[in-house]
Amino acid sequence: MIEVRYRNSELVDRQSQLFKKLLDAHERLIKKDFTIWGSEASDEAKIRMGWIDLPTDSRELLAQLDALTAKFRHLNTIVLCGMGGSSLGPEVIAHTYGKELIVLDSTDPHYISHCLPENLETTLVIVGSKSGSTIETTSQKALFENLFEAAGLDKTRHMIIVTDPDSPLDIASRNSGFTVVNANPNVGGRFSVLGAFGLLPSAFLGIDVSIILDSSADTKEALIRDPYPALLTAYAIITGTVQYFGITDENSKMPGLSDWIEQLVAESTGKNGVGRLPIVTDKAGDFLPPKTLRVSFASDADLVITGDLGSQFFFWEWVTALLGSGLSIDPFNQPNVQESKLASGSLLATWGDSVPALNSVGTDKSIAFFQQADDVKSLLSVFLNAIAENGYLAIMAYVDRREDAQLMQLRNIIAHKTSKAVTFGWGPRFLHSTGQYHKGAQANGSFLQITAESDVDFVIPGKDFTFKTLIAAQANGDENAIASRGLPILRLHLLDRAKGISELLAIAKSL
Repeated sequence: MIEVRYRNSELVDRQSQLFKKLLDAHERLIKKDFTIWGSEASDEAKIRMGWIDLPTDSRELLAQLDALTAKFRHLNTIVLCGMGGSSLGPEVIAHTYGKELIVLDSTDPHYISHCLPENLETTLVIVGSKSGSTIETTSQKALFENLFEAAGLDKTRHMIIVTDPDSPLDIASRNSGFTVVNANPNVGGRFSVLGAFGLLPSAFLGIDVSIILDSSADTKEALIRDPYPALLTAYAIITGTVQYFGITDENSKMPGLSDWIEQLVAESTGKNGVGRLPIVTDKAGDFLPPKTLRVSFASDADLVITGDLGSQFFFWEWVTALLGSGLSIDPFNQPNVQESKLASGSLLATWGDSVPALNSVGTDKSIAFFQQADDVKSLLSVFLNAIAENGYLAIMAYVDRREDAQLMQLRNIIAHKTSKAVTFGWGPRFLHSTGQYHKGAQANGSFLQITAESDVDFVIPGKDFTFKTLIAAQANGDENAIASRGLPILRLHLLDRAKGISELLAIAKSL
């Protein structure tokens, strides 16, 4: 169950137009009224309301999950290939229950190398993609198919596909003899954690997913009886901040929940020039701009939302739907995500099988830069000083989130130095999360893109480019998409990852 404590609860005006609008949206959500978000959103919303019934409808999956876990019980190393909603939810569940799940949600060759098990004979690869056409996931699938074949193993006995019915992936996988589990097609990707995308990987980790469904169902019923916790949360996020709110997992025992909420809220609300941007921090006390609303699940904060994992999942989905109404946007579409995909695709078509020359204008020890400057310090200083008065900085790191994790310190350092809102995202993962917000929400962002050399690479079977080329195209494509909107973006390229990260952190501290 969910409990909500809001430090500024005395400021909640139940007679305000906003509160009445949120209450009306809540009552219509119960009836699955797809017109809540206006006529322009109705066509999309009409086919995206299935998440409301997942706490009960997903019980139909339980027998199938039992049969599949029995069939593949001899495989004990679980790899999940997926992006956005297909991977963030299962990763939270795995961490919360203390289970080991290898999550491949990157195209960085260094990170991919950590996700390749030594013993393929005991490995099960789960490929999750709602559309069935996500370039990261289709490339990862092709890589593992080739690895199993090279090891003399039957790939169909080591891979399971989760996708929507009749998607390209569904059709191709069935024709190739793979085991396929279909997800509910009336549920959007970021609202899918309580369906097949979240439950199937969890079941293979030995987690009793019926417990998660039970708590989410209890929370749904509780909200129907008493909507105030959800109304209060939505009201606080809309009125308690103009654009940003901090959120942390500290002391929650649910590591990664903030990352899942970041994707849910940012991608759902960041459009039409409005939105709310979660700033994920490691600790409740990490720096945020003054007067930023702080949200936590256990630590002291302005807004504290306590409850178990299944309850949190359903509660935040409900709140996000209410936020869409309160902000007058469609929470189910992602109109600007395609921009980076198209830009990256165009580059891949032009580049062929190799990454073009770096074309940097200068280097500072292990860091290459692409704008005229004497060194990285002066370049970074000018860039940070130019962040809009009420704007934010998004750090977008196309590197290895395991071995290069030290780079995350940059968020806190720059936030302290600038007193600005600063977010951190691993590329290309954030393209399926905050990437929509960057292009569709308030146009006051500045963007620091960090790319890196790679001394390893992997062929993508069936393609004329490798993963090294793919991630370069994704970074360059997103850079072009952001620049085409007239938004400031600075790219730094690490010629040596370890040295470059250390040097960049030292430079940031010296500003």
